[in-house]
Amino acid sequence: MTIETHQQKMRELVLARYGNLARASLLHRLRFRLKRAGWAGVVQGSYLIKRLLDIIASSILMVLLIPVFLGVALAIRIESPGPILFRQTRVGRWGELFTMWKFRSMYADAEARKAELLKQNEMQGGVIFKMREDPRITRVGRLIRKTSIDELPQLWNVFKGDMSLVGPRPPVPVEVNEYSLADRRRLEVIPGITCIWQVSGRSEIPFDQQVELDVEYIQSQSFWTDLKILLKTIPALLLGKGAY
Repeated sequence: MTIETHQQKMRELVLARYGNLARASLLHRLRFRLKRAGWAGVVQGSYLIKRLLDIIASSILMVLLIPVFLGVALAIRIESPGPILFRQTRVGRWGELFTMWKFRSMYADAEARKAELLKQNEMQGGVIFKMREDPRITRVGRLIRKTSIDELPQLWNVFKGDMSLVGPRPPVPVEVNEYSLADRRRLEVIPGITCIWQVSGRSEIPFDQQVELDVEYIQSQSFWTDLKILLKTIPALLLGKGAY
């Protein structure tokens, strides 16, 4: 094959590929928009299914657990003075603040005493404060923390849409202020009552590993993933591993 013949064939190939560039670009843009619309539909559909599950499940559980709520409330009130419920500002999806509810598991002056105990923080990384033998926790508080009963009022947060049944645990603003850029990926989804690291060791897992597990969850989030985590939550609560 001569050089001239080769060059002629190359010109023909280029003209065949780019000779109708305007039409090709239009089709390319159309395919791109259709794919984007399809992906948006999948994402929104998954969100709606998750939200519907949260509303139905939280409604049923709040009704079924009324006797538990009343019994825990009475026990808290008998043991120590102060409110039955503890509320705290947490950071939700995209950094939005909301009020998260718990059964009070500490004495009423717990926050005032926290400064004295900061040096005894057992959570590696220093962002979250955890102490196995925290003197601020009441006897009832230790029991409801061990079984995560103190988290049950968050079903109301799930019903309202502040939280989901499954998702990274919502941090307090002080923790978010210390987040690295990678840590802030946890704020890309709605926070949850239970999450992947809570069924894998809870407080025994260092903070940086908690972040890694949360990011893995966000990247692979699906209805079946949430269902698996919910099923794993039951034995995790019964065994109480890593809870304090």
